[in-house]
Amino acid sequence: MLPGSNFPDAIAPDTGNPGFGVYLHWPFCAAKCPYCDFNSHVRHAGVDQQAYVAAFAREIATMREISGPRVITSMFFGGGTPSLMAPETVAAILDAVRAAWVVPDGIEITLEANPSSVEAGRFRGYRDAGVNRVSMGVQALNDADLKRLGRLHDRAEALKAIGLAREIFPRMSFDLIYARPDQTLQAWEAELKEAISLAADHLSLYQLTIEEGTPFYGLHKAGKLIVPDGELSAELYELTRQVCEDHGLPAYEVSNHARPGAESRHNLTYWRYGDYAGIGPGAHGRLLTAEGKIATATERSPEKWLELVSANGHGMIETSELSASEQADELLLMGLRLREGIDLKRWSALSGRILDVERTGFLISHGMIEQMDPDRIRCTPEGMLVLDAVVADLAF
Repeated sequence: MLPGSNFPDAIAPDTGNPGFGVYLHWPFCAAKCPYCDFNSHVRHAGVDQQAYVAAFAREIATMREISGPRVITSMFFGGGTPSLMAPETVAAILDAVRAAWVVPDGIEITLEANPSSVEAGRFRGYRDAGVNRVSMGVQALNDADLKRLGRLHDRAEALKAIGLAREIFPRMSFDLIYARPDQTLQAWEAELKEAISLAADHLSLYQLTIEEGTPFYGLHKAGKLIVPDGELSAELYELTRQVCEDHGLPAYEVSNHARPGAESRHNLTYWRYGDYAGIGPGAHGRLLTAEGKIATATERSPEKWLELVSANGHGMIETSELSASEQADELLLMGLRLREGIDLKRWSALSGRILDVERTGFLISHGMIEQMDPDRIRCTPEGMLVLDAVVADLAF
């Protein structure tokens, strides 16, 4: 067992029952990073956290009416920047979740945080509130790239926050972005090895993507921001997988690496295609109801979300029933991100068919997927590089 928790030392195998998670979206940031297209908002005048606590509680109660009684297996505060919340705000929202569903002691409760000194100063308060895992947006371990990425912390603050998180929380992860402008294989390998030496048991390592609507998109389109080309990006990805594997943090998902037993329980619920309630401005969810599985989405604007919750008890602007075929496609898309792959019996039960033998054989022969046993397939590392194309081919 990991210290201070009831987490097992090894992740339970995929049994087709991925659990029930609760995702809580705090949409506010101190500043908007130039690469970010997430639903995040800067409010220089401040945020009335008590008003949002009340609204979260109302939407949680509504989601409970939709989902019925469930036992929660994980919770996740995402954003935005949840570490801008007062610890009392986190505690109050967790209390609202406990009032709605069954929350066993010691389940994984993650909070995303930035490593600035101000936010790291709240870590002990979050731990007291019930958070037992923190995921920090470090993004780079040198000041030049941190500045270029628009981060508000420097390397010294990042190192201090990592040390503090390891001291306070039973589990800790942090993110890095690679395939950054001017980044070489040698520089990334050195930075990655340093990150591994700092990480307790988990790293999330994402390739920089240029998203439309972001400042980086405009700079890239104008030729003022040059990122590694496709070949170098592939080499950086392969290097990332190999270095992490060699140092005991194998990839269990396309971008996530962990020591055995330290995988994110909450994210595994997504990737194993479980149910989760999405609460807060811009949150998405998947819920099994008496009528079938539904997809939910809430209003992205925080202020409009507040108004909707006040009027209706929730901020949902979209609820749609997912057909069996749509669920099967989502299971493929999510499950093939995982090293463990997907259970073909579960996919067939949802889709009402079996995978096309000819297409499967073609992908196997070209090294894109592999048959682990008669009832399970997974993407190879090479297939992960073109995952969307593999999924599209199999789902046809």
